[in-house]
Amino acid sequence: MEVTLLGTGAPSGLPRPDCPCAVCAAARGPRARAATALLVDGALLLDLTPGAALAAARAGHSLVGVRQVLLTHPHNGPAMELPPGLPTAGRVPDGQELTLISGHRVRAVSMDSPGTGYEVASPDGERLLYLPPGGAPAGVAEGGTPPYDMVVADVLGRPDGLARLRAAGAVGPTTDVVAVHIDHEAPPGAELERRLAAAGARTVPDGTTLYVGEYHAVPDVPRRTLITGGARSGKSLEAERRLESFPDVLYVATSGTRADDPEWVARVQAHRERRPGSWRTVETCDLVPLLGQDGPPMLIDCLALWLTDAMDQVGAWEDDRWESAGREALHRRTADLVAAVRATRRTTVAVTNEVGSGVVPATASGRRFRDELGRLNAAFAAECEHVLLVVAGQALPLR
Repeated sequence: MEVTLLGTGAPSGLPRPDCPCAVCAAARGPRARAATALLVDGALLLDLTPGAALAAARAGHSLVGVRQVLLTHPHNGPAMELPPGLPTAGRVPDGQELTLISGHRVRAVSMDSPGTGYEVASPDGERLLYLPPGGAPAGVAEGGTPPYDMVVADVLGRPDGLARLRAAGAVGPTTDVVAVHIDHEAPPGAELERRLAAAGARTVPDGTTLYVGEYHAVPDVPRRTLITGGARSGKSLEAERRLESFPDVLYVATSGTRADDPEWVARVQAHRERRPGSWRTVETCDLVPLLGQDGPPMLIDCLALWLTDAMDQVGAWEDDRWESAGREALHRRTADLVAAVRATRRTTVAVTNEVGSGVVPATASGRRFRDELGRLNAAFAAECEHVLLVVAGQALPLR
């Protein structure tokens, strides 16, 4: 099954008309994206957008052979002129299936927001799922469908939709996930590709022709990622983004509870509210057993608090205890953690604080903590395939 993406942008396109934002300003030339529309085997057009005939011509195709035009979402803009020879565009009621004269079978998939998704099966059996902007499938039953060969969806806008499909087995290790409906809220340039790769997805330029069922290297999701940055740099949010398209994530909070600190309680609550409801939270600093277990992806936030607890346990804050036994005991604990990271088989994203770039701590214990966290960060990073530094909300890849 041949799929040509006539556009890959949001309904208003990218750049948005008259938008002065930085992303729109940079979306020129090959980075510009027309509203998303798919031409399937020259016979089926999914979403009718302005300039569809010209976009097809630029991609080396024609709309002459199109036998069905299906819409996925309400069109709120000005009325569009139907290109000559095209059948009237319409939407199929949820759950209804139709067979085209070309032999393709199309089934309408219900969404959790206004719009309709379409499952398309070719005469040869390849299966494509196309979802509307801002939409995720509703009521996906686990094991209800075998993995699709290709999913074309709003990965950045609705990562939870991809998580649902993964949980149900509809997206498997070999499913080619292609992100479309890309808007100006998406990061520009290489960061877009990195963020999608973390979700096991990719995007392509307008006019690209893909072949459903043809082997394509699915982006490898890094098994181990370390995200470092200063206070309020956005590192925790970046870590959550790396896993938001996966179901059943285990969130490991090393902060513990501070019932007598209202500001801390409010901070923890804000973190919980922005995480997907399907994630499970565990408050512990006992990371080694968790890293040794099989299970869903794990997010550790953060190593600095883990180190604080470890130093508490060995009495590292007191000079005499540090010199007599604390140093050796702490280094054993950190060595055990690093060894567990090296051996883990579960997808792990860890957050830590970057140290050593600011004021030198005034106390010996403060300098001790800074030094030990710097060593822990370096050792932990050495075991990770992916290391990011977050500055002012911008993720800078170090590895």
